[in-house]
Amino acid sequence: MTIPLVVGLDGSEASLAAVDWAAGEAVRHGVPLHLVHVTTGDRDASGLIGAATERVRQYAPTVPLSSEVLHADPATALVGEGRDAFALVLGSRGLGDLDAMLLGSVGLAVAARAECPVVVVRGAAEHRETRFGSVVVGVENGEGSGTAVAFAFREAQVRHCGLVVVHAWTAPLDAHATAQAPSWALEAHRRPPAQVLDDAVRGLTERYGDVQVTRRVIEGPARRELLDAASGADLLIVGAPRRHGHPGLQLGLISHAMLHHAPCPVAVVPRT
Repeated sequence: MTIPLVVGLDGSEASLAAVDWAAGEAVRHGVPLHLVHVTTGDRDASGLIGAATERVRQYAPTVPLSSEVLHADPATALVGEGRDAFALVLGSRGLGDLDAMLLGSVGLAVAARAECPVVVVRGAAEHRETRFGSVVVGVENGEGSGTAVAFAFREAQVRHCGLVVVHAWTAPLDAHATAQAPSWALEAHRRPPAQVLDDAVRGLTERYGDVQVTRRVIEGPARRELLDAASGADLLIVGAPRRHGHPGLQLGLISHAMLHHAPCPVAVVPRT
């Protein structure tokens, strides 16, 4: 059985936009769609589920569809759904009441903890409707961006669009920073920036030979360069570490910034 693409619903316009985006994504990948509403109260969710179902039937009538209402802690429930999901799709903001405020913080928690890719659907309609024909992925100087880059190649292939691979680098570490830096950061700085990017895409350019790849190696802050590249993209993809046994935010500064400021949908892909 094909694992589903899971969409979190809260009744806001942002979550309905996430449903629309997810319907298109399910069509592209040929996967089922599963709608999930998580609540800590007793609110009747039949109208919410019905409206979301109608939207899917309108935009993607052939996609297998199921739905579920869960009474649980939102973050825990959505992370649980992600253990057997193609990806989790969330809206960028909630309704503004208590449940929605929880959902706002839950979105970050889910992106940090989920075992599958998490897509936060944000940005103007032109960025959500594949008008630009471009996917962007960031390659870090860190412990590796391989999973995120592979995800990006797959997305570009099913969208029949170009892929922009961005590696932003900074000047070599000074003596004090070198003494404080972890071993993987030191190793990354020993490689020329162009090699960091080449290493990230090695093997994938051959596997996805029909994907046109544009490489950008830029000296400057990664946050600025990724936001600039995302201004002309349908999807921005970043990696996130998974430090098992370490509670708290694990997104990293760049992923966190993209979730708050990117002009297009953002996919956070766990590094394995």
